Amino acid sequence: MGIPCDDIVLVQLGSTPTEPSVVTVNCPDKNGLGCDLCRIILEFGLFIVRGDFSTDGRWCYIVLWVVPDASSDKVDWESLKNRLLSVCPSILVPYYFNQPSSNSSKPSLYLLKYCCVDRKGLLHDATKVLTELEFTIQRVKVMTTPDGRVLDLFFITDGLELLHTKQRREETCEHMIAVLGEYSISCEIQLAGPEYESLQAFTSLPPAVAEELFGSELPDKEDFSRVLSTEVTQNKASITVDNLLSPAHTLLQIKCADQKGLFYDILRTSKDLNIQIAYGRISSSVKGYRNMDLFIRQTDGKKVVDPKQQTALCFHLKEEMLHPLRVMVTNRGPDTELLVANPVELCGKGRPRVFYDVTLALKALGICIFSWEVYRFLLDESLEFPLASSQARNRIVEKVKKTLMGW
Repeated sequence: MGIPCDDIVLVQLGSTPTEPSVVTVNCPDKNGLGCDLCRIILEFGLFIVRGDFSTDGRWCYIVLWVVPDASSDKVDWESLKNRLLSVCPSILVPYYFNQPSSNSSKPSLYLLKYCCVDRKGLLHDATKVLTELEFTIQRVKVMTTPDGRVLDLFFITDGLELLHTKQRREETCEHMIAVLGEYSISCEIQLAGPEYESLQAFTSLPPAVAEELFGSELPDKEDFSRVLSTEVTQNKASITVDNLLSPAHTLLQIKCADQKGLFYDILRTSKDLNIQIAYGRISSSVKGYRNMDLFIRQTDGKKVVDPKQQTALCFHLKEEMLHPLRVMVTNRGPDTELLVANPVELCGKGRPRVFYDVTLALKALGICIFSWEVYRFLLDESLEFPLASSQARNRIVEKVKKTLMGW
């Protein structure tokens, strides 16, 4: 016996544009399910404004109140429902608490080659089209020619898993050319074979830059190369650990600044640390801050009572709440480079929509991207933003950071 698929994921749209829509998931549980669901919601450009969830280890019930991001023109709610349903465990076969949280098959990687006449904001506009078509951008290589043309190489995976069909490929290219209009020259899609491995290769950072970008401690100096804005470093996060209230679970009472992807960051960290959340409530934002109550336990079903484990857990959670993303502007020979770093899940998935948000911020500032690779953007000089100026660099870091955090 089972329940209809339509009852596993329910979406109730808000009665007004400002009223949150309600997403309800009622299905068998699995490790990391909450993280997977929140990732998809973030991919669709939605904010979680409230949340309630509970599980007995076999069955879970999750209710999330969501609103669209201001930069998202539309939300395909039916597609969202189908994507959420795709990560829910099957109810037609036996399920177990320790079943894996991700699909065993790795999605195929495709290469989209888009050639066009260059203009400001073009990379973000192309990214927006691909995002709305439910593609995940794994990597981009931008090559600008002296005659004012640009070749964008997008390495993408398909959320609908239909890119192997001729119809999906043709519709994607037609949509790209239709939206970007007269600037378009050509568009083609193919499987990314081994001959393109050199274009996907990662380039290393200088040790001093890597230390500043990834160091666990925030830099004290306030110069143009700082990783986080002053506004972020002033935020506070507090976690209270209580083992007395519940006989079976450890209670975490969390208060921190509100930001985009907050719930995803907390669930991702818990998933990677093998912490199971039996019950949780995320309250609405009050004066820019949120309160959360999480009843947790370890994978062996025991509470977190070891002081060292408690300290490590709180440290990792605070790390994600205070600075889940690192942003800095630095020099790379004669070029000016914007670096953006984000955490990656143990399964290899990075934070959704980072490239989308960064290109949106740079477009709003009117800054051209000369080249891009692995969240490394080579910036083009402009009269408004002389890149040798520390003030201009601070403005870039501030704008990118605020866009990424949803402020």
